[in-house]
Amino acid sequence: MRGKADGQKWAVWVRARLQDQLCQLGYFLYRNAGKVLFVAICVLAAISLGLRAVQFHTKVDQLWIQEGGRLENELRYIADTVGETPASTHQLVIQAPKHHGANILHTAALKEHLAVLRNATQVTVSLFDTSWTLKDLCYKPSIPMFENSMTEKIFDNIIPCAIITPLDCFWEGSKMLGAHVAYVPSHIWNEPLKWTSLNPTLMLEEMKKRFAQYSFSYKILEDYMKRAGITNGYLDKPCLDPRDPECPESAPNKHSLQVPDIGAELTGGCYGFAAKFMHWPEELLVGGAKHNKTGQLTRAAALQTVIQIMGEREFYDYYARVDTDKVKYTDWTQEKATQVLETWQREFTKQVKLQQNTTDSRPYNLFAFSTTSMNDILGKYSELSFVRIIVGSGLMFLYAGVVLIRWNDRVKSQSGIGIAGVMLVIASLAAGLGFCALLGIPFNATSTQIVPFLILGLGIHDMFLLTHTYAELSVYDLPRNQQTGVVLKRAGLSILLTGLCNVVSFFAAAIIPIPALRVFSLQAAVLLLFNLGAMLLIFPAMISLDLRRRRAGLYDIMCCVRANDSESQEACTQVHSRCKLASINNNESFAGEEETLTGFSSNDCYSFSPTQLVAKHYAKFVTRPFTKVIGVMLLAALLTASTWQALRLDDGLDLADLVPLRSDEHAFLSAQTKHFGFYNMFAITGRDFEYPNNQKLLLDYHESFMRIKNVIKNDDGGLPEFWLTIFRDWLRNLQESFDRDYKNNCLNAEGWFRNASDEGILAYKLLAQTGHVDNPIDKSLITQVRLVNSEGIINPRAFYNYLSAWATNDAFAYGASQANLRPQPRQWFYGDDEELKIPKSMPITYAQMPFYLHKLTETADITELITSVRQLCRKFEEKGLPNFPSGIPFIFWEQYMDLRSCLGIALLVALIASIIVVGILLLNAWAAILVGAVLAGVVLQLLGIMGLCGIKLSAVPAVLLVVSVGISVHFTVHICLSFVTCVGSRDRRVRLALEHMYAPVVHGALTTLLAVLMLAFSEFEFIVRYFFLVLVCLIGVGLVNGLFFFPILLSLIGPSAEVIPNEHPDRISTPTPPSSPIVRRSSSKPPAPPRRPHKIENARLHAEPSLTTITEEPNSWHSQQESCIIVQPEVKVETSTCGNQNCSGSDTSCSSRTSPVPPPSHITTKVTATLTAKVEVHTPLTIVGGVERSKKCRHSSSSSRRSSRCSTSVNTTESSGSSSEPDSDTNTNSKRK
Repeated sequence: MRGKADGQKWAVWVRARLQDQLCQLGYFLYRNAGKVLFVAICVLAAISLGLRAVQFHTKVDQLWIQEGGRLENELRYIADTVGETPASTHQLVIQAPKHHGANILHTAALKEHLAVLRNATQVTVSLFDTSWTLKDLCYKPSIPMFENSMTEKIFDNIIPCAIITPLDCFWEGSKMLGAHVAYVPSHIWNEPLKWTSLNPTLMLEEMKKRFAQYSFSYKILEDYMKRAGITNGYLDKPCLDPRDPECPESAPNKHSLQVPDIGAELTGGCYGFAAKFMHWPEELLVGGAKHNKTGQLTRAAALQTVIQIMGEREFYDYYARVDTDKVKYTDWTQEKATQVLETWQREFTKQVKLQQNTTDSRPYNLFAFSTTSMNDILGKYSELSFVRIIVGSGLMFLYAGVVLIRWNDRVKSQSGIGIAGVMLVIASLAAGLGFCALLGIPFNATSTQIVPFLILGLGIHDMFLLTHTYAELSVYDLPRNQQTGVVLKRAGLSILLTGLCNVVSFFAAAIIPIPALRVFSLQAAVLLLFNLGAMLLIFPAMISLDLRRRRAGLYDIMCCVRANDSESQEACTQVHSRCKLASINNNESFAGEEETLTGFSSNDCYSFSPTQLVAKHYAKFVTRPFTKVIGVMLLAALLTASTWQALRLDDGLDLADLVPLRSDEHAFLSAQTKHFGFYNMFAITGRDFEYPNNQKLLLDYHESFMRIKNVIKNDDGGLPEFWLTIFRDWLRNLQESFDRDYKNNCLNAEGWFRNASDEGILAYKLLAQTGHVDNPIDKSLITQVRLVNSEGIINPRAFYNYLSAWATNDAFAYGASQANLRPQPRQWFYGDDEELKIPKSMPITYAQMPFYLHKLTETADITELITSVRQLCRKFEEKGLPNFPSGIPFIFWEQYMDLRSCLGIALLVALIASIIVVGILLLNAWAAILVGAVLAGVVLQLLGIMGLCGIKLSAVPAVLLVVSVGISVHFTVHICLSFVTCVGSRDRRVRLALEHMYAPVVHGALTTLLAVLMLAFSEFEFIVRYFFLVLVCLIGVGLVNGLFFFPILLSLIGPSAEVIPNEHPDRISTPTPPSSPIVRRSSSKPPAPPRRPHKIENARLHAEPSLTTITEEPNSWHSQQESCIIVQPEVKVETSTCGNQNCSGSDTSCSSRTSPVPPPSHITTKVTATLTAKVEVHTPLTIVGGVERSKKCRHSSSSSRRSSRCSTSVNTTESSGSSSEPDSDTNTNSKRK
């Protein structure tokens, strides 16, 4: 070849070395096929056992919180300090009309709301030999400590659970508390106390009269009720049904019997039994509200009730420190506390569903929801769906079996090897998942619902490429022990290229820091690595066994059945006769570039196939100038429209999409998002901060939330109070009592007198605190300091002493403040004894300020809120206050703050990595850049389709956008590799590349589509919408770009060929054939049967590095010139006539499939012949339908060489010295002497 062509020698040399290594690997696998398969089965089975170590993540915070980010650090701090997140302690119920747009502000709706909730709140569960009710689990306001334990138990029974409900605007709200009946001993109170008839103020007055002789501190109870705002209970509220016999006489509409105006009563929100600390905002109770000009409610679309339940840690701590019979005989642990809470919540939800099912005729729906419900759903759907896996695998088996079967040649059919390949992909998938489990990568819903189907489709793509190449070589006269090597030599590079690009893109997608999606990316990358290894190391061994089956003449699939002689002879004769006819026609009509390139005549010898369609029609269509112009215009328009749609793409992922479409949880989340947009949040302050000396900074921090527009303000337009202001007001009241007693001489610097008030005495004790542990009391401070100075700052020196007194003696206010201080303040109960020392609490390391948020129905609103709150927190962080926000908006929507930047980085990494991999393996920088440009175009078009379909950008489609880079490689790299390695003009190389790679690309896309189709049947809306739909669009966009736009680009600006002929544009000049060897024969021995030299030449050809390509690597040379080498020698030829067994040297020989027969006697005849040989050496031609057409149908003489091999063999010199199958045919005129 020296001097006949130029080009990129180094690229050809490097690829030749790589292909040679793949070829040697194929030889090894052929020789050791059985051993390789045995070891592979053992290894895959052993690794698959790792599935026993699977860990599932089903909790929302485990799946959705950014790993290693600010949010995860904040939540870890909360968990380490408090033990749980504040958002995990609510049971919610939403009521909405069945008919969209109906008004729910009717008494019937509230009555139904009451009926369902009363039944649901009476749920009881039995665990650990104990019955648990709502009263045991719910959050209740704290009560003051009494000296008499019996009194304390009575009031503990009286105080009900805190339930946020619109029913609290009416007397019927007391019925929600009706199950909580305080049974008082009969000698104290002769009837049970019920909130439906309880007037706390009158009860206290009655107790004073009835138990005047008992020593009881009524003052403590009076102060407690006064500070909490407990007055007349529910008796002054209107009744929904004034005709109800239990409706109290004090109800405003009891005597008028007028139904209350629901909208007017709900306007501004409702108040619980403790009005000062139980104000429920209107936005929390009523959804989809509409007001008139005066601000009064006129219409509403939904009502909401929130039952506050203790968190896991709080529930465990409460019963761990309280002496109660419930856990007295139980090894009480936090795990058991969690189990009790989750079991009760499940039963509550089940009861609400039961009530809803029994009231189908009513015009309202009620839906219950809790974090436990969502975790249960995610846990349930994280389980493997064996039905879908079986159906998906069955479709793969069916497709592979049908597409690869050959009905007219059951021995050379590939259905069995295709089914075996699908089984191998499934086995490698199982082993890959087992390996992920061994690595400690947790599983979640994406691991079980998406990964298996996606990897199944991508893995089978490579299997089809190998079988396609295997089919191409099936008609070559290659020794069978070399075919496996040649298959890997031709297809291995493409498989390695696409596999590495896929793995790189999935690893790049792991940059998106969402745990569920990072796990998805890592698992998919590991599985693709396993599949790559299986396709390069195990599947060729299967091909080697299939070659042995063919050699034995056994049927495909039914490998125990041997083809009979007549059947094999008939198949062979049909093929040869068709090829002979095609050869004759070709000799008559051979002319032009088109015939040379496509090689098809009107009487083609093979049936219809996708490759034939491309060769005859599509390849020519794509390379037409008109098609190129239209294609470029379409591509420009498509990219422009995609850019416009991508710029309009919104961020967002509704929580409702994370649960099954037709579930009650989905209905709840949809209604909650649509009608309420209500969330609670906490502003949390942390450690390394001097709270006593920086109270002004804390107050400013709280006041700054006034500027956050989504924060709900109180009735006065200001912010609700937080723990420090409530603490300060308590001290101010004590200071006022002290000043009053001091002025009235009820106490002095030395002590107090009997007429001093309890508040004055308590203030005296507080004022005497120095704040020093070694010298805790100093009475001189009583007249020198004040509890709270004129600027509203609590005395910093005794701050933590005061905190101990406040948290214990004003327990209701401390609990209502939701401060959740850590470490918890020390307990100190007030008494009128002479003891002055008050224990000092530990410095605060955790405190929180509660806020309610509303009007957060769109992702844009939530991200705006997060941005403004984060800016505020950063501002005070710079001032020295460690703080951060917490709540559902920050847990689920924090991802959108950095999502686009993370997506950009991940896409850039994936594209650059793919370009580098393609550049290294293609050894062509411009080709790699073109591939990268097309991949970027696919991503842009996919973004445009997402915008057109209304799919919002979140972490889920972001990962798929990154992954699309790797998946799209399948549609481009095969074409590009074939294009670069072809010889000729750009148009010719495009046509050759399409003919060669169209079929495997289409088969791969269809198998991937079949696998992804299983996702359409998932009950998860987000899987269907965000995975199935996006992946289907990706397959369609990839096919259009890979098979239409990309070939047009290659034909216009594609890279030059690696090998450029010097003399002819589309072929390398014909090499000079070597001289015929001189054969010396002894006359004393009969001549041996002829042996065709092509096997030796073939071995030599494939043992050396090839300079040809995957597309055009033939086993013979052909000439397109009309001139040829004419030789007219006179030779003596000895012929041996024999039976069918002499045909065994050919792949298409019939005798290779028949049983051996005894050789017949030989007849030796000496003749003198004049031989006229026309030798044609052609450039390599294209391969269509799995067979190189120049080898099947084109012959230069009127006789068919394939036909002659089935009848008689002439021992003449073959003229192609470097070919594996000579394509010159001999036209002999014999004269017998």
